[in-house]
Amino acid sequence: MTTTKKKIWNGNVRDAALSILIEINENQAYSNLLLNRTIKKYTIDPKDRGLLTELTYGTLQHRLALDYYLEPFVRGKLDKWVRELLRLSIYQIVFLTKIPPHAVVHEAVEIAKRRGHKRIAPTVNGILRSVLREGVRSIEDIKDDAERISIETSHPKWLIDRWIKQFGKEEALAMAHENNNPARMTARVNSLKSTVDEAISALNSEGIEATAGQVVAESVQTASGSLANTAAFSNGLLTIQDESSMLPVLALDVKPGMKVLDMCAAPGGKTTFIAEKMNDTGEIYAHDLHDHKLALIESNAERLGIKSIQTKSGDSRELTTIYKPASFDRILVDAPCSGLGVIRRKPEIKYNKTEQDLKNLSDIQQQLLEVAYQLIKPDGIIVYSTCTVEYDENEGLVREFLNTHSDLHLTELDGIQSNVPLPIENNMLQVLPQHFGSDGFFVAAFQKKHNS
Repeated sequence: MTTTKKKIWNGNVRDAALSILIEINENQAYSNLLLNRTIKKYTIDPKDRGLLTELTYGTLQHRLALDYYLEPFVRGKLDKWVRELLRLSIYQIVFLTKIPPHAVVHEAVEIAKRRGHKRIAPTVNGILRSVLREGVRSIEDIKDDAERISIETSHPKWLIDRWIKQFGKEEALAMAHENNNPARMTARVNSLKSTVDEAISALNSEGIEATAGQVVAESVQTASGSLANTAAFSNGLLTIQDESSMLPVLALDVKPGMKVLDMCAAPGGKTTFIAEKMNDTGEIYAHDLHDHKLALIESNAERLGIKSIQTKSGDSRELTTIYKPASFDRILVDAPCSGLGVIRRKPEIKYNKTEQDLKNLSDIQQQLLEVAYQLIKPDGIIVYSTCTVEYDENEGLVREFLNTHSDLHLTELDGIQSNVPLPIENNMLQVLPQHFGSDGFFVAAFQKKHNS
């Protein structure tokens, strides 16, 4: 680490974690992107990366519980950065038993001295020493079930209320707890270049212990190590992707030579999987609203050796001005959504979303499906998918769309062949994070009938 970098970070992982947490809260930055950027920009030592990740995600994931623990010890108003420092410190005291509590307090006071005026450090010291002396209050004292689950798992109560209504209390609790567990590292093997066994062997030779995935035949998983830094990844044998995210492409049931539209394609994980399933033949049109995101699709396709993808930017709700009706054999609508199935990867989502956001998104989702309806061929298949667990964005929206389009029906998800039983009901798949430790995901496939 250079002198300049030491000055910025003070050679201190906790200081780095605090800076990340402050930026997440102030600018609603994505934790995963910000953490990766910080590690690269400031050349965080490999031995410190695990602790930095733990401190960042842990403090963020448990924010409501940390505030509950902190509240009895705070008198008056705290600056936002001071509150974040206290959250970070209490997280270490309560959840990280290997770190001596007095060392946590000492480090917090030193950070307070560097960042604040002279009265801040004694305040931080006094609050944390009171926590050590008196201990934190019990969450079990909260009588209301939803409120207790909310604080225990650090999910907003409105969200817990919705999940209890949709899935029942036990499933809501299980899902909220699962959201605080680290995401499993998985990747998809590029069948154009490798087999699963060959990819596992290649990773093992690089010191990464990989095994076959649990759900999708083309997947591999690993307990540790960075897949993105391997030669196997650079050489196009792998695409880093959650197994749940692979399922919509299986539901498309594509065949070589088809004409396929991916309406919301960036960063291209599903698009390139489509190409692999089609043996890189036929025509695949990948659209995204943001022009700069198309570079991600193109970069991924080049790395994987895929030639059949054409990228175009623009609002996919206007694609009927580009393509003729009934142009495509298959259409994937991996719709913009609340993202409540990927909270493990982006814990800030649970604090930033509102119920109104869910209502606003359903309008966009309906509009995208309407365009797909216009562009699909008779007997063609539209797959609608989201990375959320919300009924209104998933089953509720699907049923509403079917009610207004009598020539559509839900087709069986025969293309999804899995190594484990999948929760498919009424030809719709709703994966919850606790089902097999993957992201929450929804998949449904519409088929358009021939006009009689």
